[in-house]
Amino acid sequence: MERLLIIDGNSLMNRAFYALPLLSTSEGIYTNAVYGFTNMLLKVKDEIKPNYIVASFDRKAPTFRHVEYEDYKAGRKKMPPELAEQFPIVKEMLSLFDINIYELDGFEADDIIGTLAKYAERNNIEIYIVTGDRDALQLASDNIKIIFTKKGVTEKEIYDKKRMIDEYGVTPAQFIDVKGLMGDKSDNIPGVPGIGEKTAYKLIQTYGSIEEVLKNVEDISGKKLKENLIGYSDQAIFSKRLATIKTDVPLEFNLEEIRSKDNLDKQGLKKLFLKLQMKSLVEKLGNDIEEDKQEESPIDFKYIDDEETLKTLIGTINQGSIFITFKLKNIELYSTLSIQTIYLTYEDKNYIISFEKFLENKEVVKILKDFFENDNVKKVGHDIKNSLTALRKLGIDLRGLVFDTAIAAYLIDSSKGAYSLVTLINEYIGQDPKGNEEELNIKLNFYLKDIYRLLEKKIEEADMSTLFYEVELPLTEVLSSMEELGFKVNKDMLDELSEKFKSEINKTQSEIYALSDEEFNINSPKQLGKILFEKLDLPVVKKTKTGYSTNVEVLEKLQDKHPIISKIIYYRQITKLFSTYIEGLKSVIDKDGCIHSNFNQTVTTTGRLSSTEPNLQNIPIKYEMGREIRKVFISREMDNVILSADYSQIELRVLAHIAEDQNMIDAFKHDLDIHTKTASEVFKVPLEDVTSLMRSRAKAVNFGIVYGISDFSLAQDLNITKKEAKEYMDIYFERYPKIKEYMDKVIETAKNSGYVTTTLNRRRFIPEVTSSNKIVKALGERLAMNAPIQGSAADIIKIAMVHVYNQLRTRKLKSKLILQVHDELILDVVQEELEEVKSMVKEQMENVINLQVPLEVDVNIGKTWYEAK
Repeated sequence: MERLLIIDGNSLMNRAFYALPLLSTSEGIYTNAVYGFTNMLLKVKDEIKPNYIVASFDRKAPTFRHVEYEDYKAGRKKMPPELAEQFPIVKEMLSLFDINIYELDGFEADDIIGTLAKYAERNNIEIYIVTGDRDALQLASDNIKIIFTKKGVTEKEIYDKKRMIDEYGVTPAQFIDVKGLMGDKSDNIPGVPGIGEKTAYKLIQTYGSIEEVLKNVEDISGKKLKENLIGYSDQAIFSKRLATIKTDVPLEFNLEEIRSKDNLDKQGLKKLFLKLQMKSLVEKLGNDIEEDKQEESPIDFKYIDDEETLKTLIGTINQGSIFITFKLKNIELYSTLSIQTIYLTYEDKNYIISFEKFLENKEVVKILKDFFENDNVKKVGHDIKNSLTALRKLGIDLRGLVFDTAIAAYLIDSSKGAYSLVTLINEYIGQDPKGNEEELNIKLNFYLKDIYRLLEKKIEEADMSTLFYEVELPLTEVLSSMEELGFKVNKDMLDELSEKFKSEINKTQSEIYALSDEEFNINSPKQLGKILFEKLDLPVVKKTKTGYSTNVEVLEKLQDKHPIISKIIYYRQITKLFSTYIEGLKSVIDKDGCIHSNFNQTVTTTGRLSSTEPNLQNIPIKYEMGREIRKVFISREMDNVILSADYSQIELRVLAHIAEDQNMIDAFKHDLDIHTKTASEVFKVPLEDVTSLMRSRAKAVNFGIVYGISDFSLAQDLNITKKEAKEYMDIYFERYPKIKEYMDKVIETAKNSGYVTTTLNRRRFIPEVTSSNKIVKALGERLAMNAPIQGSAADIIKIAMVHVYNQLRTRKLKSKLILQVHDELILDVVQEELEEVKSMVKEQMENVINLQVPLEVDVNIGKTWYEAK
């Protein structure tokens, strides 16, 4: 028997939209419903293997039900715009799959589906209807199966007539009678007042139909039920008619037109999926996609692995632009990092240079050095920082770098976290390069020119030229230098600290055992849960599928209930510090005794830098044991010192500037302690009467405002009532009215444009802010409030890094910039240069940008990072 697959378009799109998180492309196109819909289509198509496929959608025009009953579907929430805009996309996708779409004014998709299903059944065809709407169950029969999606779009149940009777005790046709009695809130079908699902099923199971129920109403027990059935008998019949799916819609329909001929446009689908940044769907199309003419044409290249050919090539390139990418190897440690191959495009000619073959030839390395340091040869690269570091090891400083496509793509949309050339080529020019490793790499380099031109234009259009060319691009050189230098580690001190940590862990473990009166595995949530909530009888805060939750939020709520809690929190911290930063640091100390962390420029959505292998920016310093880890970081030379230069309250200063709040601006201009000043305002006391508790609470309010905190969260942070927290915030906004005005304005900006910007026009897209989900929307609003502040602070510290680095070079100083930790710069300073460097760093950092408030930098020195802080 042949099979027909019918897709309930509206139902499946709704199900996919609400099942998946809100997804969008870098262009701001929402895609979650399309993604879920397509995955379900492919899955069902593969399982059912239909001979025919169709899809049906609702039209905007009123249906015959609206004509008969004005309140039909009244009160139903309007479709979210982020879902509505995905319908044209999914219809385009269906047409590329060669799937016919049926829709007709005056009728719902259900009616069209019912008509198609019954027509096919009369023609001895087996029908599968994919829907998330239980109304379709009335169509079930021996040959009409309802594939009902649940829990998203991938789990499903299949109903036919037998399963309907087995599960519900009524036939598919009687399902309409049940709905006629109980009504349907989602469609605003009235039914009979007082009759719920249980009663409706019982009545239809007993009497067979609404009509028979009404004929036998005198036999039905229950005075109120009987009265309602009699009083609302017409409404019951009318509700049944509204709930009945029509199966005689006047459709022009031809089975041969919808026969599945596998005429799908794979190339068109591939382009669409790449445009929507759904590479996983491209892969599901298979490997037999006919490529574009451009992709079909092989890219010619010349392989260079001998000295004379290399000299000839370099001799011909003395000006103009080259497009260059590097293949690196052994990148785990700085000492092993090296360049294996260079891929180069010049005047549309492509070259593969076997770089490692020339490393032992000093004459060739000198030629390459002159070439790479030639400013007249403009270089366009991709994610080039690590390559700069590898070149530095050979004494080569790359000059003439005019563009890095990875950084540009990151600035265009910082939310992706990864910006490989393959991804950018997929996204921006709709190509999916293939080939063996060398062929693929030269193809990627070949396409670099197209990506460069597109991104160059986008950077200009987004007004991010200053941010890109004066901050982010030169910053790659700064970061490469920092990675090359590294941070010296005192290995003996690290070993001593290791023993100290082991002792502290054992001591804390013994204290926990004493308080619990037994030994157990503290790292086992199950065992810990039994101790806390069964043996010690502490109040249960949260349960999981596997037992009691003992996460940090739970422990913090229990902190005042028993002394064991603070010990457990401390134990977790120091064991994590030990494994991550004591044992972890030992494994990454390089041959020169330094740790060469990797600084990531294109990872965070805020614009901040991050560091990995190891993460030196995230050493917890809440406990003294955490702070002590900084003692192992020392200056490279014995006579040198470590200098720490830290911006004071930079985010609050940025907030004052952006919001243009005169009250806060004046506080900073008069060098007042901003938290004391805020406490004075909020608690309405003179500055001299502000207590430490008042200042502490005002500090929480100040930083809470920066992060868009709610009164509920502030109440939790301060352990006060929500009412008190709201009063604090109300007074705060009353005293700093421009800040409230800024918060409202920036949320509105995010809703209208889809993104917010920093002082240097760094963008952060925030699709969450227009979500119809209240929790997601609230998150979006918090992000909108915070992103311009945190992002502007990130811009400022990055400009400072570039300026300080350039000054060190210009002045030919031996002191070096070696680390950045959010708002702090760390330098390894030669003793005789100390006063000059202190003065220079402070001056550069405090004057990098003109704000309405002064920037203030605290400078400290010490023999270790610990002392400098």
